[in-house]
Amino acid sequence: MKDLSQGSIPKHLITMATPMMIGMFIQTLYFIVDLYFVGKLGAAALAGLSLAGNAMFLIFALTQILNVSTASLIAHAVGAKQHHEANDIFNQSMMLSSVIGVVVCILGYLSAETYLSNISQDPETIAMGLTYLYWFIPCMALQFVMVSISAALRGTGIVKPTMIIQTLSILLNIVLSPILIEGFGTGYAMGIAGAGLASSLSVIFAVILLCYYFKVAEKYINIDFSLWRIDLPRIKKLLVIGLPAGGEFFLMFIYMGSIYWLIQPFGADAQAGFGLGSRIMQSLFLPAMAIAFAAPAIAGQNFGAKNYARVKETFTWTAIMTCSFMTLITLACLAQPELMLQGFTDNNNVLLTSTVFLQIICFNFIPSGLAFTCSGMFQALGNTVPALISTAVRLTTFIIPAIWLSQQAQFTIEQLWYVSVATVCIQAAVSLYLLKREFKKRLPTQPQENLDTLPTKEVMKSPPL
Repeated sequence: MKDLSQGSIPKHLITMATPMMIGMFIQTLYFIVDLYFVGKLGAAALAGLSLAGNAMFLIFALTQILNVSTASLIAHAVGAKQHHEANDIFNQSMMLSSVIGVVVCILGYLSAETYLSNISQDPETIAMGLTYLYWFIPCMALQFVMVSISAALRGTGIVKPTMIIQTLSILLNIVLSPILIEGFGTGYAMGIAGAGLASSLSVIFAVILLCYYFKVAEKYINIDFSLWRIDLPRIKKLLVIGLPAGGEFFLMFIYMGSIYWLIQPFGADAQAGFGLGSRIMQSLFLPAMAIAFAAPAIAGQNFGAKNYARVKETFTWTAIMTCSFMTLITLACLAQPELMLQGFTDNNNVLLTSTVFLQIICFNFIPSGLAFTCSGMFQALGNTVPALISTAVRLTTFIIPAIWLSQQAQFTIEQLWYVSVATVCIQAAVSLYLLKREFKKRLPTQPQENLDTLPTKEVMKSPPL
């Protein structure tokens, strides 16, 4: 356990975010390797990978329920020096993650074909996406256990073991992808199925290592199967914080699915181009997201310890750092987006769609950084409803004009990207307003407990208000 209620906040952010950045950088390499080898299979394979990969937003929505609530509640318990509460929360989270993982695996295999058929009209794209998903679903199911363990460690201020294990897992994925997709060294090429299998095998490896780490190293919290019983008050706590956060990601799943649905008439090349561009964009976001992910643990421990000024200071430094990173990648996308896309496909239509997408969508990077920061602070305060509200505003302000535009004779894909930029700016403004309101409500200038402990004469000498 690491006490984050003392010491330099920028130093804590950098110390916690750096291992995450390294892990996310390795994860970026994994995305690149996957895109490179699947892209060589053709536009339909790339589109199928993108459509199937969008299902991960639904998984993120579900894992986010446990990710946010586990990290937030454990951070609060650590800040308040409540060791047993932290351990009970962790084991309830592990119990829920195991059950949900099994359910997701079953439902995934039953509904994969229906999902893909609803967002694509191209039979080859659907077939490719279905093949990938059948091998990728175990990876999605195991995300829940991995997220619960990672969130619990992050809540106690520990990120390095998780980073090392995730990095080893991603390196394994990078090694397995060319072997399984193209048959390097084996002579047996699985194609797009190999990409899904590589991901599943690497996550299995990560879960085994994380469980082993807890068995031999972790002392503050630990896996205790005697605590794996239904504890309604603690489950309610997890759901109250986690459900709105999960809803936030579920709305993003709807948002991405809506774009794929709206651009169906432009064909598989357009869907592949959007999928490639959005994956590159997500990879570019990773450093800023690492800082935003570090903030809830720091602010959460300080909130639990009633160090309210440090909570606000955490927001300020997080916003500065995330927006600085976003400014750099915005300039890169405006200057040379083609360099980020070369090598993934030789289809000119796909490349053109991806290039234009990055050049337009990069104008929402800085407001996205602010939205990430605000979302992290809502998690730290234990109230994720405002983040859900701001995301709902973004979805609503995008869907209505996007559907109207799609029905016009002069409809183009680029119009969707411009609408998206505008809606992210609106989301950032709403998030900042709601966070200011939460600060005013939850962060008094001086805790009442401190006033109660002041000598009577000191209170009497205080200047009248």
